[in-house]
Amino acid sequence: MKPIISCAFNMDTACVELRFLDGAMLTIDTIAVEDEVAANSFERSELDYLIYNDPTGYADLILNGDLKAYLRTVTDYHPLDN
Repeated sequence: MKPIISCAFNMDTACVELRFLDGAMLTIDTIAVEDEVAANSFERSELDYLIYNDPTGYADLILNGDLKAYLRTVTDYHPLDN
């Protein structure tokens, strides 16, 4: 993978933007990712936390990780109707 020189969340577009050393740019539409992957508000809030506090970790998870497995691991969701 090409070296990344910057990674930031752009509030105007709701995208995480990565800029690479060779001048290429990649944008990740965070709303589309949440709509596709997050099944409940707990998973959405975990993704939001990553987007605002660790956009590089979010991008790495999207590009190289298993997002659904990550969300299953970090969100402890128990319905109230047990």
